[in-house]
Amino acid sequence: MEAETAAKRARESEVAAAADGAGEQAGISAVIPGWFSEISPMWPGEAHSLKVEKVLFQGKSDYQDVLVFQSSTYGKVLVLDGVIQVTERDECAYQEMITHLPLCSIKDPKKVLVIGGGDGGVLREVSRHSSVEQIDICEIDKMVVDVSKQFFPHLALGFEDPRVSLHIGDGVAFLKNGRRLPEECSRGHLRCSDSRFLRSSRSCSGAVREAVLPVFKGSVNYAWTTVPTYPSGVIGFMLCSTEGPSVDFQHPVFSIEEDEYSTKSKGQLKFYNSEFHTASFCLPSFARRVIEAKAN
Repeated sequence: MEAETAAKRARESEVAAAADGAGEQAGISAVIPGWFSEISPMWPGEAHSLKVEKVLFQGKSDYQDVLVFQSSTYGKVLVLDGVIQVTERDECAYQEMITHLPLCSIKDPKKVLVIGGGDGGVLREVSRHSSVEQIDICEIDKMVVDVSKQFFPHLALGFEDPRVSLHIGDGVAFLKNGRRLPEECSRGHLRCSDSRFLRSSRSCSGAVREAVLPVFKGSVNYAWTTVPTYPSGVIGFMLCSTEGPSVDFQHPVFSIEEDEYSTKSKGQLKFYNSEFHTASFCLPSFARRVIEAKAN
């Protein structure tokens, strides 16, 4: 028993030493050694913490600090500039919703562009759609792609699809160089600090909706879902279409969860389904008032 206790203490000391080496900039708490704490001025006064079992990777690319660690409860975790991007346990909520909300709202999408998403998870979900013929991804940071392939192969398998073309570079420049927007462009999603922030007149959901309206002249709608390791546990999605036939984003025209090709190629979905698709557009009363006020 004493030997086990000593071994445990030694292991905790190693984790604490790794945490101290990562430094506060990377988000490893110096106050509670062995714990990762996501502290940011974007959500002042709060922090979500995960216990660190082992630091697997630390690096600094041309753009950001990159950290991967093994947590005790959420599996492996990818952190960029001190902000959690992906955990093995809850990645399905984000990847499946941001992909299938738009793609299941239109009939037979053919071309898809993903801006960002270097972990490959969105690509994995897009590749479930047999109608898609071309998938372009523009990721600015090659280190994110490489780290994902090494530590998150269940996400990075999205890069293996022959329809995928990877472009390393700036997404805005990619679009300015004559690239056309395809059916789904994953270049914008909304992260709210917490539900209280939605209650203010400067709500991020209302502000983003106001900003996209001059650009996207077609349908614009807002959905949300839960991702436990994101600030407040909630993330929003702004769904937009350009001129043309209106898109009823709230009612899917394709049931990906019942599609044989999807299940055979990537297995069963863990989070998204058609009922949840529609439900994700149901907003709390305070959020609905904010968004409706911005629309008028």
